[in-house]
Amino acid sequence: MILVSACLAGIRCKYHGGDNLIPEILALVEQGKALTVCPEELGGLSTPREAVDIETGDGFQVLAGSARCLCEGGREVTTEFLQGASKVLQIALENNIKLAILKERSPSCGSSCIYNRVQNNSNGVERTIVQGMGVTSALLYQNGIKVISEEQFLRNYHT
Repeated sequence: MILVSACLAGIRCKYHGGDNLIPEILALVEQGKALTVCPEELGGLSTPREAVDIETGDGFQVLAGSARCLCEGGREVTTEFLQGASKVLQIALENNIKLAILKERSPSCGSSCIYNRVQNNSNGVERTIVQGMGVTSALLYQNGIKVISEEQFLRNYHT
């Protein structure tokens, strides 16, 4: 069994209410080979919701308590991200999951890059993509579960 980001299977749980459907991932779910999860919804956030970035860090730093998850408007949602990650880990362990295919660039699910939030010189906030794992991906990784992005999956799937 594989764990997949729900948005990749066409479930409308993306922050703006849309999805990131990848037919090959939906097929895995329909064949009973994959379970869907949305860490942000599992953590108690609604859909739609404000976009969230990790402030000057990555998922490992959020887990360690040295970085925060902030909405576009500045509201902190670190607790919700940690709760969602914990629930995803519980689902993974209960189902003996060894592989997760999660949405790249997501502050929850990114496996090699995420959006970061930094102050710029004009006292504004700038979003930038940086190398690093999201909160859920980092927690799964720390617990021995391999995490790849949908982009890595598709490269391997089509080769």
